[in-house]
Amino acid sequence: MSRALRNNGLAIAAFALFAISFAGQLATGWRAHSADEREHGRPAPTFAAYLRSGHLVEATFENWESEFFQMGLFVVLTTMLRQKGSSESKSLEGGDEVDEDPRAHRHDPDAPWPVRRGGLALALYERSLSGALFLLFAISFALHAEGGAREYSSEQLAHGGAAVTVWQFLATSQFWFQSFQNWQSEFLSVGVLVVLTIWLRDRGSPQSKPVAAPHAQTGE
Repeated sequence: MSRALRNNGLAIAAFALFAISFAGQLATGWRAHSADEREHGRPAPTFAAYLRSGHLVEATFENWESEFFQMGLFVVLTTMLRQKGSSESKSLEGGDEVDEDPRAHRHDPDAPWPVRRGGLALALYERSLSGALFLLFAISFALHAEGGAREYSSEQLAHGGAAVTVWQFLATSQFWFQSFQNWQSEFLSVGVLVVLTIWLRDRGSPQSKPVAAPHAQTGE
């Protein structure tokens, strides 16, 4: 058990923090939504009903959407673009290990199965990280739209308006305001990290250059 914790400590810590934060979102979101419903003369939902509500679905997936979008795009951008001095960038000159053609390792017994298989399997595997992130973005985007349409319709009906479909909600400024307000913060945080790693260090972190490395050193 101790070895499993040591070998997977980073993922365990990240998902544990996610679980704690999501539990906090559920508890506080339910209370906030219940208070809003009572203010409008409607009965507060049960916790089970809240778990299926547009309020929760919209709030959750508009955030997940932006996270997966920025991570997927950052993975793609770092294959093509450089930033002098940043540990988040590949080297300015020459090739990096990540640029190596995996076909040279087709007969390596420790290589992942798609590398040994070659062909279409390898072609897909070569872009599987960004592909998976963009797929998660697309799923989150769709669920944001679906949950948002239900929540928006509920608000419209409460104020004498009409309900909307998902496609109609996608055409509203409300949907895009929710998306852009999350996207801009994600890209800001990525840009700040890229730039700060030029001059600042964090000993022991793979996100940082060695503490004694010169500012112009690019990559880890």
